[in-house]
Amino acid sequence: MNNLLTMDEAAKYLGISKLTLYGWVSARKLGYVKIGRLVKFKQAQLDAWIDQHTITPRRDSHGTHEAAR
Repeated sequence: MNNLLTMDEAAKYLGISKLTLYGWVSARKLGYVKIGRLVKFKQAQLDAWIDQHTITPRRDSHGTHEAAR
């Protein structure tokens, strides 16, 4: 079974505040598991969310990364 993280653990794992995580849960921006009144998060699901929201750098015509402007 996947690791289930608490709100505190998930917030620390993502590097965000619990308040931000509560907002994302309320807006259903992030998947979660509800067990009675408890809200838990599958670590694999958090990893997938991170992957989906990772922005890869663009390459310029020379094949190098563009400088941040």
